[in-house]
Amino acid sequence: MNHRERLLELQSGLHAHEAFWRPSPFQVRRPAWCEELPALADAVLSLDEATLDRFIVDPDACRGWLAPRLPVVETLEALCTLRQLAPRDLPQRDPRADLFIPGRKLAQIDAFAAHGPAAAAPVLEWCAGKGHLGRRLALLDRVPVRLLEIDPALCRAAERLADGSGVEQSVTCGDALDETARRHVRGHAVVALHACGELHRTLVRHAAHDHAHSYRIAPCCYHLGAGEGYRPLSREATLALDERALRLAVTETVTAPRNVRTRLARDQAWKLGFVALRNEIEGEAPRSFMPVPASWLSRDFADYCRALAEREGVRLPAAVDWDHWLAAGERRRAEVRRLEVVRHAFRRALEVWLVMDLALGLEDAGFEVQAGAFCARALTPRNLLLFARRRA
Repeated sequence: MNHRERLLELQSGLHAHEAFWRPSPFQVRRPAWCEELPALADAVLSLDEATLDRFIVDPDACRGWLAPRLPVVETLEALCTLRQLAPRDLPQRDPRADLFIPGRKLAQIDAFAAHGPAAAAPVLEWCAGKGHLGRRLALLDRVPVRLLEIDPALCRAAERLADGSGVEQSVTCGDALDETARRHVRGHAVVALHACGELHRTLVRHAAHDHAHSYRIAPCCYHLGAGEGYRPLSREATLALDERALRLAVTETVTAPRNVRTRLARDQAWKLGFVALRNEIEGEAPRSFMPVPASWLSRDFADYCRALAEREGVRLPAAVDWDHWLAAGERRRAEVRRLEVVRHAFRRALEVWLVMDLALGLEDAGFEVQAGAFCARALTPRNLLLFARRRA
C-alpha cells in the first residue's frame, strides 16, 4: 500500500468513526456513543484498576480486548502497521562523547542514526538542542554538520560539546520558523529528531523550493503551532483537526516516569474536582480553561480551587466541603480513564494519518519517500520516521 492509499483508507475510517475519538471524556461527561453502544460503555466502565493500568502501558493488549467490541479498531490497526525500516551497522561509540546524554535519548539517537543511509551531503540538524544527533552523524559519516537551534544556552552547550571531538561543526542560533532559517537547508541532508509540530511541518511546506539534498524526519507533538487548526501538507488530506484532536495523537505515555504519571493523575483529579464544583454552582456545560500553572499543584486542593475560581470568574460559596469535591474529582477521573480506552484506540491511526500527510507533502515536492518505524515504541511512542531523497 502506498502512502496515498494508506492516508485515504485511514481518513475514511476516522471520518466514519469520529464520534468515538473527537469528544474528549474530560470535557463531555458521556460521549454520544455510550447511548448508542451501551454494552461497550458498560464494559469499559467496569474495567478493574489492574486491567486498566495494563491497557495504558500495553496498547496492543487494549486493542485486543476492544476489537471484538468495536471491530473498526482491528481494521485501523492493520492500516497503522508500517514496516520496520532496515538499519545499518554502526561502529561502536566513543563513550567519552556521550557522557552528557541521558540513556533513553542516547538510544533514540542511535536508532535514528542507524535507520537511513550514510549522509552523502553536509548534515543540517533542525531544532538541534545541544546537537547530539548532528555530532553523532558527523562522526559516523565524516561530514560537516550545521546545527540550527533557537536557544542561545543550548547553542553554547553544543559548541562546548563539539570542542575536541573532531567534528566540523557550525552552530546557527535562530528560529526554525523564521523564513531566513530556510536558507541553511540548501544542499544539506536535513535531520530532525522529534522536532515538534510546525517545526517539522515547515520543512515539508517549503521542500519544493528549499533545495535540500534529503530529509530524515521523526515527527513529534503534532499539536504545537496548530492553534487555529491543522493545515494539511497534501491535497488529499481532508480531515479537519483542531488542537485538541491533534493532542490525541501524542497522549501515549508508555515511557513516562512513574512520578510524572502520579503528578498527572493528581492534576487530572484536581481539575475534575474543580469542574464538578463549578458545574454545581453554574450548571453543567462543556467549558475549557487555560493550562494551570504547575506551581498551583504545590498548594492543597482548596487553595488550588480558589486560585482557579478567581482566574475563571467563579464565585465560590462561603463554605465548601473540599473533601467532597476532591472525592468527586477522583471518581470522575476514574470514569474518564475508562472512557478514554475507546478514544485512545484511535490515536495511532490519527498519528499515522498525519505522517502519511507529511509523506505525501514530500512526494508532491519531488522526493521519493520511505516511511516506517525506526525503533520500538517502548523506547519512544514517536517512533515513526520519514526518509526523503530528491528524485533523480
